[in-house]
Formats: sequence, structure tokens, C-alpha cells
Amino acid sequence: MAKLRALASTDILVSPLCLGGNVFGWTADKEQSFAVLDAFVAAGGNFVDTSDSYMNYFPEQGNVPGQSETIIGEWLAARGNRDDVVIATKVGDHPDYFGIAPATIKAAVEESLRRLGTDHIDLYYIHYDRDESIPVDDVIGALDELVQAGKVRALGASNISPERLSAYLAFSDREGLARFAALQPQYNLISRDTYEGPRRDIVQREGLACVPYFALASGFLTGKYRPGQTVENVRNIPGMAGGYADTERGAKVLGALDQVASARGVEIATVALAWLAQQPTVTSMIASARTPEQLPAQFAAENLRLSEAELQALTAASA
Repeated sequence: MAKLRALASTDILVSPLCLGGNVFGWTADKEQSFAVLDAFVAAGGNFVDTSDSYMNYFPEQGNVPGQSETIIGEWLAARGNRDDVVIATKVGDHPDYFGIAPATIKAAVEESLRRLGTDHIDLYYIHYDRDESIPVDDVIGALDELVQAGKVRALGASNISPERLSAYLAFSDREGLARFAALQPQYNLISRDTYEGPRRDIVQREGLACVPYFALASGFLTGKYRPGQTVENVRNIPGMAGGYADTERGAKVLGALDQVASARGVEIATVALAWLAQQPTVTSMIASARTPEQLPAQFAAENLRLSEAELQALTAASA
């Protein structure tokens, strides 16, 4: 079973693996999503990540924003396990509640609570910080009200500049208001400059938890996307997983993963997650699964401790 760890300085305990809910209602229907959620908690996971906008990105495929939250809410109700699961969701990218103006935040959270069928959200992220003309004090003021009202337990940020992240934290500290406990950046072996550098420095200095998304680079780090191969998969989106396969760097990363995985007798997804888990500041990693069969390789990363030589080889390949 997974050993839970504290989310920064909060009293929220999370599993090292966080189940990404972006596929629920998209590449996994309700029945498949329930099966994945059941298998995830049975294996010791307790941390589920979603957004009020999932899946708003491919409407031609019949996606409806908020359907991931709805499926998770229906699963929680069916299983009666709300108190055993840490639910993270986000605000700012739903087409009807776009942006993070205070009024938008206050309206959007009510819809997320309704879809999730709960009276509180454990971790509430601002999904994007696109409009930096909105004062940080307005955003933090609105978020602090949610915390004081008991609708949200902890706050986080995703897709944010280092400068704005620092400004939010400084304002919270200066005014004694709720502050971000977690940062959710894109971070994995193939995408490192999205976190390493100023963002990681802030997380280390301010004692935040790093909860990376795209931990498996949209499936690329599972090894199913190889140079010259065509994979029939709705998620093989240009610029995402399939887009890495024909790059020199992508090939080097897969080669290094193959070597370590072969020596250790594990799947390459396990090695990729183990590398990420051993990076400074990482508390939990977000990876999605369309089927329960994809989960064992992910959970195996918890018990795979890479040597310093293995870590250096992987890091060098991804440079």
C-alpha cells in the first residue's frame, strides 16, 4: 500500500501517485472510469486530480466541460468513500467560468461542488493565470473566502509565471490570508524547463508541494510512441506524446529508459515515474489511466529506488 505524505504544511495526506481525471468522459467512459478509480484506491491511492474544464478541449469528440468532475462525483456517491479520497480540482478554464476574477471563482466553485456532489474540495487550483492585470489581492481574497467558509481546504496554482507565484505568496503572507500549498507544473523527463529553474526555486524556498502533471508526457514515457510508428489513439495529438517520438531528444530519453527498465526488469513507465519521484520537491505525480491494467506499472514506481548512476544517465539523456 502507498505510504501517504503531507501536502506541504497542510494536514492533507496524499499518495505518491495522483490519478489524473482528464480522461474521464473522454477516452474512458463512465464504466471504465469507475473501474480505474476502484483499482486506484484498491492499490492504495487516495489522490485524484480533475478540473471544471475537463474535457473542454476536443468538442468535436463530444466532450463536455465538467464531465470529469461529474463522473468522479457519481463514483464518490456510489462508493460512499468521500472522506477517504483527496479531491483536487481547478478553476479558470471552463468556458462559462473563464478566468480567475473573484466573481468567476465564487461562481465556478459552486458548480464544481455540485458536480462532485460534495460540500468541500480538498485542493483547489487556479488552472491558468492568463490575465495578470487582475490584482493578486483580488484573487487571494476570493480564494481565502472559500477557505474560511470551509468550501476549500487548501489552495494551489498551475500554469503560472514565477513572478506571479511569488507575488501571490508574498501577498498572502503579508495579509495573513490563505496561501498556495501546492504548485502543479508540467514536469517530466521530456519537459524539464517547465519547472526546473525559478519555479522550483520558489517551491523549495516557500515550502510548497510540487505535484507535476503530464508525469508520463501524455503517454510518451510509456514507450508506446516510437520513431516511425503510427499509434491509433485519440490522445496522439500533434505536439503532445506523438510529437516527441521523432525528435533526437525523445529517442535518447527512450533509449535510456529502455536500458534501465531492462536491467531492473520493470516497464519503462515505472522508471520514468521513479525518476520524477526522486526529484527534489516532488510530493505526488499525476498520471492518468484509461484502464486498470495501466496502473500496476505506475504504482511500481513507489518501490523502485534508482541508483545515482541511473538517475544521472536519465537526466543526461533528457538534457
